[in-house]
Amino acid sequence: MTPQRKIHLLRLVVLFILAVALIKYFRRPRPPQVIQAVKAHKSEEFFWGAAKASSENENRDLPPEPPKEEKVEVSVKTQQNGGQLPRKDFSNVQMKLVHLDLKGAAPKLSYFEQIFPLLSKLGANGLLIEYEDMFPFTGELEVLRSPHAYSESDIKNILHLAEINKLEVVPLVQTFGHMEFVLKHDKFRGLREMEQYPNSLNPHNADSLPLVKMILSQVLDQHPTSSWIHIGADEVYHLGEGQDSKAWLNSNKGDLGKMFLTYIQEVVAFLHSKYPDKQQLMWDDMLRKLSVASIQGSGISQHVSPVLWIYSPHLNIEQTETLISKYQESGFKSIWFASAFKGASTADQMWTPMSLHVKNHQQWKTVIDSMKSKFTRIRYAGIALTGWQRYDHYSVLCELLPVSIPSLAVCLEVLQHGDFNEKVRKETASLLGFKAIDIETNTCDGNGAFPGAEIYSLVQKIHKDLKQKVQELLEGDEEIRGWFSRYHRKHRFGNPHKMEKFSSKLLKAHEEWESLTQSLRTQLESIYFPDTVEEWMEENVNPHLDLLREVVRDFQEILKLNAQPKAQSKK
Repeated sequence: MTPQRKIHLLRLVVLFILAVALIKYFRRPRPPQVIQAVKAHKSEEFFWGAAKASSENENRDLPPEPPKEEKVEVSVKTQQNGGQLPRKDFSNVQMKLVHLDLKGAAPKLSYFEQIFPLLSKLGANGLLIEYEDMFPFTGELEVLRSPHAYSESDIKNILHLAEINKLEVVPLVQTFGHMEFVLKHDKFRGLREMEQYPNSLNPHNADSLPLVKMILSQVLDQHPTSSWIHIGADEVYHLGEGQDSKAWLNSNKGDLGKMFLTYIQEVVAFLHSKYPDKQQLMWDDMLRKLSVASIQGSGISQHVSPVLWIYSPHLNIEQTETLISKYQESGFKSIWFASAFKGASTADQMWTPMSLHVKNHQQWKTVIDSMKSKFTRIRYAGIALTGWQRYDHYSVLCELLPVSIPSLAVCLEVLQHGDFNEKVRKETASLLGFKAIDIETNTCDGNGAFPGAEIYSLVQKIHKDLKQKVQELLEGDEEIRGWFSRYHRKHRFGNPHKMEKFSSKLLKAHEEWESLTQSLRTQLESIYFPDTVEEWMEENVNPHLDLLREVVRDFQEILKLNAQPKAQSKK
């Protein structure tokens, strides 16, 4: 055998040995993987923990999972729906959604981390989240974003916080009326029903429906586990008044109801096609004007449920049941109700009128309790406790969420027990850290120990005393009225002998109010973004405190003039 053949044979032997070794390596038995359990924090520690001051647009670690022994009330059906996520079964659950209206005073993520456990403890099992411009829209919709809009990471964290606290998230996306946050922009101005009003969308413009579909898609794509989508559709002001609508009405016998339903059909059909796992909700007020036959003919009752909203403490049960009967005859399979725990008394309400909202919920409780016996073909699915932060995108702020927590707590208890008796009253007060809750006077005794309790106490002081005390000081003190009037200040003169007599009272009051409002500002900044803090202070503090500040500034300047002659008015 030649040397070359020997070398070639040796190479073949080496390759054979290498091949056998590789086969043995890949066929070797693998050791079992060891998965370490993650220790959950106690829910009490999670709830009562202090708020973490952090930027809301930074990536943050998700909160800890709750203890495994917590009861799960909602079952999940295992069948898949055309590639969609498993559908949750809520057929035996009555939902209680707390409405978070984020078109004003949207809280930082850290406050959600504190408040969600409390909402769950109070009996809520869901959230109705109305993002408006706080949603992280992208692409063609990026112009809709507020400068303080949540990031995609924030949305994931909100959903995770809701999940671990057993709160089902229902996004609310306006699709017809209340489109101000969209139609205010020049880019979409041409889609207004009336050119001068940003309220309602023109249903006939070829670009309107694609815009709504885009908005819905971006929101729902970031809410893959949500079981419902609320399409709004309330208060479609000026519908039928635009030129396109007038032309349509001329060709359709002036049927405004048909115009409304035709557009809603398109929205409902789109959602049913693209997101068949999402159950649809809509406000009912526009449906109240329509006939049973027209609603039946539209077919929307097969895919959407009306949310019958009444916020009045004088809810008429007979009229309400008439509407329920109408929706039953129209073919709706289920119905929701909507009450209010805040934001439904006056547009600029600072302090929540708890008694008003309790009465509203007591009436709704009566309606809810009679549903099974009176209405057999329409199922009561749940109630949304609305907490409006603005009446619309352009209005001032209503009551802040921390100020309304006692009202929310009491309203949830009323839905649970019907009567807010002494036992329930004490339990609710104890949970919130109060000694007592007085519904009749809309006050609570004690400092409170819930997230935002400091804001509750400070706003109460401002609501009760600021305007009154400033007026009493400047208008009720004879020496200020007699020796330091507006005329004195305008002409820059005064008698130091008299001015020194009210000096201490004036300067002390100013110092105390500046200290209190600075404390409030600090607390607000821990929960809210700068624009909210500025707006709330400007609307509720500055109109009164600025007057006091001006008087103090004039006092200090005129006292230094040492009783000089009156300044002459310039001609």
